[in-house]
Amino acid sequence: MSDRVMNDYKLLRLQDAHSCINQRVSIIAIVLEFGLPKTTRGTDQCCTLRLIDETHSQTGMAVNIFTENAESIPRVAAAGDIIHLSNVMLRMHFKEVNAVFYKNSSSFALYRGNDDDFVPYQVYSRVFLRDEDKMRINMLRNWFVNFQIPADSSDFPMLREIKEGQFNLAGKILHCGEALKDNWFVYVWDGTDTPPNCITSMLEDEINHPLPLQLESLPLPRDVLCTLPTVGSILRIAFELPIEKNHLNVLKSGRWAQFINIRLEVYAGLWYGVFTSHSKLRHTPDEDRLIIEHQRLYDDRILLKSGNMPIGSIPQSIDSLPESLCITKVNHDRVRHLTLMDVLTHSEVTAKFKCVVRVVAATPYQAEKFCTPAGKYMMRLTLEDPTARIHAFVVDEDGETLFDGYPGTANVKRKLNRLLGVTECDDNVVVNDRPRNPPWVSVCIKSYYVSKTDVWGSRNFRIFDTKIVDNPK
Repeated sequence: MSDRVMNDYKLLRLQDAHSCINQRVSIIAIVLEFGLPKTTRGTDQCCTLRLIDETHSQTGMAVNIFTENAESIPRVAAAGDIIHLSNVMLRMHFKEVNAVFYKNSSSFALYRGNDDDFVPYQVYSRVFLRDEDKMRINMLRNWFVNFQIPADSSDFPMLREIKEGQFNLAGKILHCGEALKDNWFVYVWDGTDTPPNCITSMLEDEINHPLPLQLESLPLPRDVLCTLPTVGSILRIAFELPIEKNHLNVLKSGRWAQFINIRLEVYAGLWYGVFTSHSKLRHTPDEDRLIIEHQRLYDDRILLKSGNMPIGSIPQSIDSLPESLCITKVNHDRVRHLTLMDVLTHSEVTAKFKCVVRVVAATPYQAEKFCTPAGKYMMRLTLEDPTARIHAFVVDEDGETLFDGYPGTANVKRKLNRLLGVTECDDNVVVNDRPRNPPWVSVCIKSYYVSKTDVWGSRNFRIFDTKIVDNPK
């Protein structure tokens, strides 16, 4: 390196950036948040980082990184990691100072925030480390130990509080799975339940266009499914832009993260998030107060007798049940309610369960078709709770129990409509074009297999020992 370049070296603290507009500088700072790689209008890849240091810790400063390929984009490994940027240009953009990293003239090195050495785990081009740079890295490491990432709980609603639109979320990354080629889902959980949605599909569409059981084209493999929590909703987050598998290396399973400015949407009654070109990710340490509070709320929940029940269905006192749970009566009052995820991940193929669910679809939906030509009940219900959806059959004597024998077509239809949340006018005329909001009901479910040669692959579910009560109190 020439003497002139050595003498021109300018290591900057973030608070001083405003005085160096249109100058090339070096910055050593902590990476607060980052976006995933995206293609520019040309062939380059770019992403945006937001940096903080002891002089600018609230909003930080944005850095736009341009490289020739996605592999060269900074891949931040953990909260508190430090980036050393050399020869970046400071610009003013919408009254905010930011830095621009050019692929042909800038360089960077990433260092772990919790180490005591100066060996970078990722480098772009060559970065020269001076004594003042080492002192700066050490200072930032010491500063971050007692620093809390600037986030208020009101800025990060829990899954139980979400609505459609733009949101920040803090959650634990459980899994990354490929639904289709280069079409990935990130599975995120915080221990709470997403709000139930109205069902807008028509009952008659269920035969040809059934409600999906999951957003993925195929269910998760059982070995993956059994690693997931059985209490609390698991939000699928998709990506608005195509993404390659190696881009997801920054999404560490088992780690908590903050998702900034993702879009929440509903499809077929199922919540999902969209990581857009404007979304960012923050690695979050387990010691962060927001994460500690989320974990505490979950730990308190599972200690409750009602902890497995959907939050919206939990009784206000142990002596009373919500009116909707009185729509059905089950013959196992002393058995604890489980979730549908408990049902799906149970260690034995055949078992019996009691769950609080919503009945979101039925096939067939016409009461006159509920029975076979031999006069036996045969129908399929789609059940959901905050953790999963399943199909459960109502067959033979279980149908007789559910509908209290064979009370006639009109009475069977009326009872099923109550389960499905179908709106009826005063004269018992069904209103088919209104969204349905099925009530929470208690049901007993048994699992069984159809083929002895493939017991898990042929596993099915049916409802039993459950009765629709005519006049719930």
